[in-house]
Amino acid sequence: MKAAIFDLDGTIADTLCDLADAVNGGLREMGYPEHSCDEYRYMVGNGAWKLCERALPDEHKDETPELHRLFSANYGRNFLDKTRLYDGIHEVMVRLSEAGVKLAVATNKPEEFAELLIGRLLPDIPFVRVLGGRRDRPSKPDIQIIAEVLAALPDEDCEAYMIGDSSVDILTGKNAGIHTIGCVWGFRGRSELEAAGAEFVIDKPEEIVSIIRNS
Repeated sequence: MKAAIFDLDGTIADTLCDLADAVNGGLREMGYPEHSCDEYRYMVGNGAWKLCERALPDEHKDETPELHRLFSANYGRNFLDKTRLYDGIHEVMVRLSEAGVKLAVATNKPEEFAELLIGRLLPDIPFVRVLGGRRDRPSKPDIQIIAEVLAALPDEDCEAYMIGDSSVDILTGKNAGIHTIGCVWGFRGRSELEAAGAEFVIDKPEEIVSIIRNS
């Protein structure tokens, strides 16, 4: 059995500007400077709490709880305003599923939003698990989220792949002892993925199918 475990933000979907708008709305309400959508590329990846902490001015990090509260309310309203699937992702999911590959999502995005996004963007894809950030689960690169995915599979002897766009995803896969595929089309780019030691670094989603089916 083979399993493909996908990150969400920057891997399955381009969510960056909706995330940026939700945080900026909170910053604006709190009277602090906002950031460009592109600046958020290096703030995301470690969960919503860390995103909000990074967005605040250095002397106001103690106000992370309030910004996180505002972000959550804003994102609940705007999470699909600008978000879109990356070209080719749906086809990749269909082809992998038809080939018998088990599919899962493992993201640091709050789990409630991960479930909503996957339900809206990929309603026809049979994911084994859609797991995200929760207070009772350590964030990636901790391996707990991977262990939960693998525990949900019927075959303990599974060849699994962690697929993502950042060093966090690659380190998660390496920490869990599974294969790693780095996605250049996401938020961080080739140099970060190569520096993190990704086993495969790819430019297009369709390459995922050939790697998993032929390895």
